[in-house]
Amino acid sequence: MEKKVETVTTPEHEVAQEALPRVAVIQEVSSLALEVVPESALEQVVVPEVVPEQAPVIPVLQVALIEAILYLESNLVDEEWLARVSTLPVEAVRIALLELENKYAREDSGVELYRLGGGVMLSPKREYWELLKERYGKKNESRLSRAAMETLSIIAYSQPITRSEVEAIRGVQADNMIRLLMEKELIQEVGKKDAPGKPIQFGTTKVFLKLFRMKSIADLPKLNESEADRFELQS
Repeated sequence: MEKKVETVTTPEHEVAQEALPRVAVIQEVSSLALEVVPESALEQVVVPEVVPEQAPVIPVLQVALIEAILYLESNLVDEEWLARVSTLPVEAVRIALLELENKYAREDSGVELYRLGGGVMLSPKREYWELLKERYGKKNESRLSRAAMETLSIIAYSQPITRSEVEAIRGVQADNMIRLLMEKELIQEVGKKDAPGKPIQFGTTKVFLKLFRMKSIADLPKLNESEADRFELQS
């Protein structure tokens, strides 16, 4: 009869038995963690390049289109009008105008982007206009008679001014001259004087500024003392 051998299990032995599976797992993880990554694998890691945000760029042909429209237009036009004619968004028109301003700012350009109020047009640079105005600037001026030019000068230097005040300075009736200047869009009604009868007051227009190559009335030639007295209303 075989004698059974009983295995005596101590508490320390039970703990050791339970710990064996965990030790095996730890050893396997450790061996994986100690593996060295090949250099070739590191070379394949591509770090994405961070591209800085840039201002929107519009196609060159859109800039050229706006330039062509401005060349064909002899009057001041605004951005909304350019957008309608070109079928471009207003923002694209605005960027195109900035591109043209930079282009014309160079010394080898004889034209500039002339801005007045909310309008814009192509125009000779001031220094070249001074050389050419005797030939090209007189074309429109020659259409005005001496009486019309005198009336226009009075309104330009004394605006806002009423018809009766123009007549008081000139010494003759001004109805026909005022009507002529309004037809040519050189003057316009700008308000009514706070006086009996509320007479209409007149002032110059953007067409006037464009014709005489000025950005504002402040660019009018300065008058000497005798000339200033001539445009002054006598009380």
